[in-house]
Amino acid sequence: MNLVRSELLKIRTTSTWWLLAIGAFVATALAFAINAWLAHSAFSGNAEELGLSPEQVTASYQASQIYTSGQFFGLLFVMLIGILMVTNEFFHQTATTTFLATPRRTSVIFSKLAAASLLGFAFWLATAVIDLIAGAIFLSTEGVGSQLGEWDVQRALLLNLLAYAVWTVLGVGIGTLIPNQLGAVITASVLYLVGTQVAQLLFFLLSNWLDSEAVLKWQVILPSIASQVMISGNGSAMLPAWWAGALVLAGYALVSGATGILITRRRDIS
Repeated sequence: MNLVRSELLKIRTTSTWWLLAIGAFVATALAFAINAWLAHSAFSGNAEELGLSPEQVTASYQASQIYTSGQFFGLLFVMLIGILMVTNEFFHQTATTTFLATPRRTSVIFSKLAAASLLGFAFWLATAVIDLIAGAIFLSTEGVGSQLGEWDVQRALLLNLLAYAVWTVLGVGIGTLIPNQLGAVITASVLYLVGTQVAQLLFFLLSNWLDSEAVLKWQVILPSIASQVMISGNGSAMLPAWWAGALVLAGYALVSGATGILITRRRDIS
């Protein structure tokens, strides 16, 4: 616990966390506005114009989207926090001191993983509270109620929490793979923002070439798509069930955490 508290102290005493928190708040507000507009259009009978399937017009599906608004950029921000928790040690040249104070490197990485997960929970809680308050008011004005009693909505909220925790762990793993802070941040951000879109385009082209929509379901191997699949449920025939996204994301977390531990234990720190 002392190690975990020290890791939280390193983040709390810098401007990193609140700058990313502001970014997460802005992203949540913008995403909520877009999701609210889509929900209003769906409830008004304009689902076909928006290309929504019958499953995506249901109140529970729209509520799930509204209550998890801001996830896409929120996950990016918590991933960056995980990266900075590791790369800051090399950027500020405190890695040697850290490992001299705690020679058991595995314990250090576990403390970073635990601290990162706690920060992910904090980001999830803050954005979830905003979405829940604003979302409940909006849905009530639309005449469909808050939908918080529906299991699909509750599951989306819980799995969104899992996504935030996993992406902070992924950030720690990336930070151990690429100790250079600038290189890790740029690489991870580009892969997340641009790589996801490119990969989706490739899957779409491959699906058209093979004349098979089943190919599109394999998009779930991308961690960013897996996160969206988890909270969307079975809202689209072109994507697999929610549990497939959860399994893929859990697999990434396990591999990332294990890789981070192995690399750190063998890395020469000087």
